[in-house]
Amino acid sequence: QVRLVESGGGLVQAGGSLRLSCAASGVTFSIYTMAWFRQAPGQVREFVAAFVELSDTYYSDSVKGRFTISTDNAKSTLYLQMNSLKPEDTAVYYCASKWGQNSRLMTTTQWYTSWGQGTQVTVSS
Repeated sequence: QVRLVESGGGLVQAGGSLRLSCAASGVTFSIYTMAWFRQAPGQVREFVAAFVELSDTYYSDSVKGRFTISTDNAKSTLYLQMNSLKPEDTAVYYCASKWGQNSRLMTTTQWYTSWGQGTQVTVSS
């Protein structure tokens, strides 16, 4: 059974940094796609970044060059390092996982089978 628990959210000023963590159990990173999504108030949940089977990383255009997805296999933890934060990055951030890979579907919420509860990130201007 997969369990994902996010942490690390908070309030930060524009231009600042935060690192989100996702403690994962029941997941083997080498055969899973691990991803971060976010959902702002009144908006649909959108793809942020993915780490595919510890091999390839993908980012949305809105965060490319500012965010970095990584893992610590010994700690079974997924991270999202967020730099140069902007007010439009304000959202609840969710960790998601899915066995296998699919380059066409990995940016869609429907493809993932497990989700964390989310962690709030607020960026003030």
